[in-house]
Amino acid sequence: MTLYYSLVFVLLVAEMTIFMLLVVPMPFTIRRKMFTFLSENTIVAKIQYWMKITFVFILILFLDSVNRVYRVQLELATAVDSNKGAAAVMGHERLEVQARKFYSQRNMYLCGFTLFLSLILNRTYTMILEVLRLEEKVKQYEGTDRKTKESEKLATAGKPGEIARLKTEVEKRDRDIENLKKQAEGLSREYNNLCEKYGETQPPAGTRKDK
Repeated sequence: MTLYYSLVFVLLVAEMTIFMLLVVPMPFTIRRKMFTFLSENTIVAKIQYWMKITFVFILILFLDSVNRVYRVQLELATAVDSNKGAAAVMGHERLEVQARKFYSQRNMYLCGFTLFLSLILNRTYTMILEVLRLEEKVKQYEGTDRKTKESEKLATAGKPGEIARLKTEVEKRDRDIENLKKQAEGLSREYNNLCEKYGETQPPAGTRKDK
């Protein structure tokens, strides 16, 4: 195997490893952090750019391997037709052509699977990002997101010690209300006493002199 096909094989193994990492079950928080890092990191963006250029060269190798397979097929058919009378020569030539056919098909499958898996990786990565965004929106709508919970707690509790201060004010108001009730009862008793004393100082209705 030549150097560039060896590199293509290494790239294929790397793609298989990355695909397994993408589909393996992970907690939502870890998966979100990992994909946030991959989507926002500048180094990863540069690697993706150079990988696109690399896949262009792999596509060229794939087309070349397909062409070689086609030419070997034609050569094999020509060798069979031209050497019907010479079995030994045909057998030797056929073995050589079969070997070149095997290597050409191997290179074609190697480049083809690498390109196909790159498309699957790209689509899987995009779909997982969309799923993560949708899950985050659902958690925000349900109020189970940590930021939403913290904002609700801050809106309810206010500053530190706010609840204690409010309880103190409520107790003070309750004491004021009790004091007002006692004062109202005392004033009511005083008013009744004054009314009784005033009634005692007045003469009976029959003893009043007409003017």
